[in-house]
Order: sequence, then structure tokens, then C-alpha cells
Amino acid sequence: MNNEEEFFDAQTGLESDDSGEVSFKDALVFDSNEGTDGSSEQENGVWERRKALPGETISRSNFSVWSILKKCVGMELSKIAMPVEFNEPLSFLQRISEYMEHTHLIHKACSLSDAVDRMQVVAAFAVSAVASQWERTRKPFNPLLGETYELIREDEGYRLISEQVSHHPPVSAFHAESLKQEFEFHGSICPKLKFWGKSVEAEPQGTMTLELLKHKEAYTWTNPMCCVHNIILGKLWIEQYGTVEIVNHSTGDKCILNFKPCGMFGKDLHKVEGFIQDESKKKRRVIYGKWTESMYSIDPKLYETKKAEKKTGSDPQKEGCSYEVEEDDELPEGQDTVTVIPGSALLWRITPRPSHSAQMYNFTSFAVTLNELEPGMERLLPPTDCRLRPDIRAMEHGDMDLASAEKERLEEKQRAARRERSEGEEEWSTRWFRMVTNPFTGAEDWQYAGGYFDRKYTDCPNIY
Repeated sequence: MNNEEEFFDAQTGLESDDSGEVSFKDALVFDSNEGTDGSSEQENGVWERRKALPGETISRSNFSVWSILKKCVGMELSKIAMPVEFNEPLSFLQRISEYMEHTHLIHKACSLSDAVDRMQVVAAFAVSAVASQWERTRKPFNPLLGETYELIREDEGYRLISEQVSHHPPVSAFHAESLKQEFEFHGSICPKLKFWGKSVEAEPQGTMTLELLKHKEAYTWTNPMCCVHNIILGKLWIEQYGTVEIVNHSTGDKCILNFKPCGMFGKDLHKVEGFIQDESKKKRRVIYGKWTESMYSIDPKLYETKKAEKKTGSDPQKEGCSYEVEEDDELPEGQDTVTVIPGSALLWRITPRPSHSAQMYNFTSFAVTLNELEPGMERLLPPTDCRLRPDIRAMEHGDMDLASAEKERLEEKQRAARRERSEGEEEWSTRWFRMVTNPFTGAEDWQYAGGYFDRKYTDCPNIY
């Protein structure tokens, strides 16, 4: 076996002892309850979640994006009403709930006894939380003020509630909790969107907080920047970039992840690299992979050794990669595998998307289920839930004219309600979240006030 074959000989298991350190073979269990078909069993018998949307993706080939965006260069887009052709049939509150697709990672972190092992899995979860954005080049619907979304997954052991707590600026708050009181995951997002002529940049302002209750640990981080390229011409593609710092406020451990930008050449596209350091700033593990595919960890000394060995040999894969990004920012195909260093432990692998995902706004199997009304569900939801929005429902069924008309009606109804409050000198009062000081970061944050699942039908505003 030559040097290259040795270097690319991936270890997909978690029993690597090459580092001479403690085995991490119990770090993850990938045959968890989740599957690519999204099926589950309910208490009232077998209920299989849907695998497709009622209607296919609505084409926007006859729609001029430039006619809308040409006056918006450099502007913040959250205050601009966009045509429905820009959207996918989900609310931003539902998009936030996609953080929970890989909840099994949180459950695994709860089960681990070593703090560094837990940090590895939390880092994998932080990366997995943004993985569903790959190829999702349409924006979710802006939530209406007071809009809510609940997601209860008994088979995966959690429930989530989210609320649109502010309209200008748009702020969405969420709270997820284990049904067995193992964890709480909460935060708020204020997406800042800017158009730069050829691309739209999204800055998801807001802090994510994950509390592992058994271990009395709290982790915080912020999500990376996201950019959609070729808005006007060419094939749309997404990159995420920036530094994500995950802090364990109980132990002082940190995981610093660098989401690499594509740059002038495509060799770093989607790559994530970083390390875990303890309170004394000693590196404990190196983390690497791609947010579109998988993440691995390895002992720092072994990482440096393999890196040095690789530099002394040839790398035909890299030598054959001579492409540059063209003027329209087109990307080459086939650059979708992680170079795995022998001795690495697999932390997370993305769930394969349905074969017909391209005909469903590039949704994951998880995303396909989020706007589904299961039998009997409508009478159990408050009238503010996203699933009851008529514009999203119409778009999901492929009726663009109705979706557009309903979107305009709801936006005008929201504006009229705001004018009425202004004339009466009334202030909007959130129902399920309150602004407090985050005890771990010291910054202002939206915190779940409790009571939703007991009082969700009480005093609901009429927003639809």
C-alpha cells in the first residue's frame, strides 16, 4: 500500500486506539430511531410520516429576480416584502426546528461520562444543526408576530415550542426539552439578510444554549454566516463560513470551529476544522470534516504526525484539482468527500436525502414532515401554529396564485394590526417567551416562560 492509500484508508468505526488515549468507541450510536424514511410509531397505532410534499417545487424560471433585487444592493432585506417565488413552503420557525434532526447526538452526549467526549458530540451537533441548509436556496416564510410552532417527537424523546417574539427586527425564539428531563436546548435567532449584487448573505444573530441537566453543564455558541451565491445568474449554491466558539461554562473547555469559505479555489468548500481545548488551553482533540457530509475527531499529536507524513508524499487528488471559481461563481461537481485520517473517530454523518429531494425544494426527510397535519392534529393545535398558515399550505400544494394572494393578505392584516396598536398606544406582549439575562453569557436573551403545553389554546391572537 502506498502513502496515499494509507492516508485515505478511512476508519469509519469509533474504536481507534492509534492515539494511545482512551477509546471513544461508545461516542455515537448511528443505528438510532431515526431513518431516512422518517417513519415512526404512534400510540394510536402505526402512523407513517409522509415522504413527499403534496405538490412539486414551483419553478421560478419565468420570474425576474433582478427586477426585485436591483434596488436592494447593500440593504438589509428583512424589512422588504418579497414575492412568494423566493420562498419554500416552511415558516422560519419550522426551519429552526430542523436543528433537532440529529437529536440523537444530544442524547449521546448526555450518556457520556467524560467532559471532552461530551464536547466532541456537542460540537458535532452544532455542525449538524446547520447541515440541512445545503442546497436550500429559497428562503422560509417570515413568521407573523405571535406565530408559534410546536413539535413533539415522542419517539426521539423531545418536544419543542417556538414563537415569533418580534417583527422589526424579526426575532424567533425557541425552546426544546427532553421528555425525560435530560437536556434543554434554547435560543433566539435574528436573521440579518443583505444583498450584495450577486449573493445574499445571512447573519443568524443569536446564541444557542444547550444544557445537559444530568451533568449540570451548559454550552453556548453562535451559528456561522451563510451566503447564497448566483442570485441573479448561474447555478445557486451555498457556503457557510466564520468561527464558531462552543463554550462549556461548567468546565471551561472550548471547541473552536472554523467554517472555511470557498475562496478563490474550491478546495476548502464546506470544510470545518477546529480543536477542543481545556481550561488550561491544552489541545485535547482536533475536529474536522464537512458540514455537508460528516465530522471526525482525532488526537492532536496523531493529527500533526499524519499531517507531516502527508506533506512528504504526493496527493494526486489535490494535484488533479486545478479548477478556479468562474465569474458566475459556478462550482465544480464531485468535491463531496472528506479525507479521513487513519485513527480518526466518526462523530456524525449526515442523513441521506430522499432521491426526489430536488423536486421538493431540496428538503430533507425531516423537513418534509414539518408542515404535515397528522390525523386529528388540527384540533390539537392553537390557531397560531405555522401548520395552519394558508399561504404556506397553498404553496405546499403547488398553488402559487393562492399562496401569493394569502401572503399579501396576511402581511396587510399584520400591518393593520400594528397601526391599530400604535393608535391605541398599545405594545405587543409575547405569550411564551420573556426577555431576560442569559445566566451563562450575561447577554440579553429570550427565555421560555413555560406553560405552553397547558395553556396553548387560551387567549390566542387572530393572526391568520
